[in-house]
Amino acid sequence: MKLFGFSKKEHIRKRKDFLAVIASGQKLQTEHFIIYMKVNSQPFSRLGITVSRQVGKAVQRNRVKRLLREFFRLHKKDFYCGLDLVIIAKKGAADLTYQQVSGELSKVLRCKD
Repeated sequence: MKLFGFSKKEHIRKRKDFLAVIASGQKLQTEHFIIYMKVNSQPFSRLGITVSRQVGKAVQRNRVKRLLREFFRLHKKDFYCGLDLVIIAKKGAADLTYQQVSGELSKVLRCKD
């Protein structure tokens, strides 16, 4: 696995996996995001993203997802191995730049910057 890649096995795709993390994971909140974290039994971290229509139209929602994937891709080495993250975007997240997303999530997830 590439150090800065984002392979398919690092995605949370199944509804049951999303629900498991949300049901029994630790919940953290920022101004623009809700983050659920749960330790998994795998040697790598995984990311799931939810961006509802409240955030904006399709172009804006896709941009938020790209920013979150980029943050995960660049900072996954700083996370505890075997962590499932589900990030839910709140209203207003579409107006953020990458630096703002990175700063907001780094504070909560205690990543090195």
